[in-house]
Amino acid sequence: MGRISVELVPRNEDELREDLKITRDCVRGVDVINIPDLLRLDIRSWEGAAIAQEYFSAVMPHVRAIDVDLTKPLSMRPELRRSGITEVLVIEGDPPQDMNHKFYPTVTTDVIQKFHQEMPEVKVYAGIDQYRGSMRQEMYRIQRKLQAGAVGFFTQPFFDMRLMEMYADMLDGQNVYWGVSPVMSERSQSYWELKNNVVFPKDFKPTLDWSIEFSRRALEFVNKRGANLYLMPIKSNLKAYLQGVLG
Repeated sequence: MGRISVELVPRNEDELREDLKITRDCVRGVDVINIPDLLRLDIRSWEGAAIAQEYFSAVMPHVRAIDVDLTKPLSMRPELRRSGITEVLVIEGDPPQDMNHKFYPTVTTDVIQKFHQEMPEVKVYAGIDQYRGSMRQEMYRIQRKLQAGAVGFFTQPFFDMRLMEMYADMLDGQNVYWGVSPVMSERSQSYWELKNNVVFPKDFKPTLDWSIEFSRRALEFVNKRGANLYLMPIKSNLKAYLQGVLG
């Protein structure tokens, strides 16, 4: 059996601690906490991951490639070493809306290699975006990330088991965290369709019940393959969703 990872957004320290307590105390089987890095929030991912370590032994902050200046040491290195964090997820990152925040033309493969050079003790995971282009194009990106030193991958959320099975065939033998996330409204559905190019299956419904049922099917899917599951719950339904999926 693989690992189960839960993504928790660090809106502020009090809310993050509340979410961590719910995840620890109300469900079983969670192995890893992922902390995204969102520029609109005051808490950076590695700071949130340090807080999460008080509740879970395995934590994984996200690192945005476009925030990394390749001419300087990794800015988060002191915090990661101080906290003893040994796993990170490197993603491309979207350009900031606030143009006062500086960003760089850095890509994920550059950052993966930089971690190997400066923090060889850290396992670096990379992202898979099954909606950004063709499967052939995404497999090329995956191979580039493997060559750079990625030890595994986290996918964007799946909403269709048929697409999941197709990617499972292509990624056979790779260390993959298969993503699922609840979609709770038509507005949220439109966001995924317009921003991320998701095509939802015919039976899809933007409800908690549908999301729980699909996530349970995904859990069965990964358990049969000894793979990993990546849950991305919504704050308002955190407890209900996690309990519905994990029991």
